[in-house]
Amino acid sequence: MIVVGVRPLRAFISVDMEGMPYVVLPEELSHKRTPALYGEARKVMTRVTKVVAETLHEMGFSEVVVADSHGYMVNLIADELPEYVTIVRGFPRPISMMCGVQGCNVALFLGYHARAGVARATFDHTYSGAHIYSVRINGVEVSEYLLNTYVAGYYGVPVILVAGDERLVNDEVRRYTPWSERIVLKRGLTRWSAQSPAMSRIEQMLREGVKRAVERWRRRLMRVLRPPAPVNLEVVFTSTLYADIAELLPGVQRINGRTVTYRAPNILDAYRVLELMVLACAATRAMSGDL
Repeated sequence: MIVVGVRPLRAFISVDMEGMPYVVLPEELSHKRTPALYGEARKVMTRVTKVVAETLHEMGFSEVVVADSHGYMVNLIADELPEYVTIVRGFPRPISMMCGVQGCNVALFLGYHARAGVARATFDHTYSGAHIYSVRINGVEVSEYLLNTYVAGYYGVPVILVAGDERLVNDEVRRYTPWSERIVLKRGLTRWSAQSPAMSRIEQMLREGVKRAVERWRRRLMRVLRPPAPVNLEVVFTSTLYADIAELLPGVQRINGRTVTYRAPNILDAYRVLELMVLACAATRAMSGDL
């Protein structure tokens, strides 16, 4: 095992499900829909996470923090992950998909997907498809990948690898963090169909990609990405009802029927406000039946 420096190395992995290989139907995304199909998706998600964690450990990372970041965030099969993995589970929680990134040396994103409105991308959405149509940071429309990359940057952590849907990986990741390793796990045909390589091939790509990413990080070729402060958050909701709710938050301004803005001192505060908006919208939807 290679150890760099005197301090132990710690890696952070944020794991989503929609960008995982073979996962193509809504029935696969929740235990409430079709338990058998969801069980298959959990196994794929866990297997992908495990091979990445194992490779990071082989490359000298003594701890791997894994943030289960899909749905209610209790998807990974915990007893199939190695002893050096710390699992962050449950929802809601501080900084959502990025909980645990603080103090890590590097970040990796697995199973990530394209933002809402991208054609031929499976499950395209941004943060909460039921409530949000689009999110802009300082005028730039962001996906969960870019938003979470900004949060990692706030803590000084570079995103060294992104694996997921082709439209995200080859378009947005290539544009905003060209230094990151890019692994295509699936190629979308429609919103609910895709093609993926065999799992043996995916595991090989992931192992090789992680090794390249870590070596490039050691050579100081990875960068940190963060937006300039203050941060202007703009959220377009799927319904005027949700804008009604978001407008109740102090400092939020409404600019049209479905759009609000909020000026935050930094990306972390903007992220927290977005998370609070989503939680408030979800509670309202549950109470109102989304009238």
